[in-house]
Amino acid sequence: MAEATIQVKHKVGLHARPASLFVQTAAKFSSAIKVKNISANGNFVDAKSIIMVLTLGVMKDHEIVIQTEGADADAALAALKSLIESNFGES
Repeated sequence: MAEATIQVKHKVGLHARPASLFVQTAAKFSSAIKVKNISANGNFVDAKSIIMVLTLGVMKDHEIVIQTEGADADAALAALKSLIESNFGES
């Protein structure tokens, strides 16, 4: 299992387009991927479900934990970290 804690800097947090990109990226991997909003004391949810990701209520500057488990766990975690750290492809 691989795990990372990351601060979301996007102005709308993990909502709408950023959430969609996050789920699309997670869906590319065979590993089980879970995410939780530790800033809101949330529970882990399936990172491949747009509905579940939106229920986390991740806002700008919230910290999330991503856990990946499976054959491509490290690659999945790296891709999701890169997506968030690149501010979802926005400047």
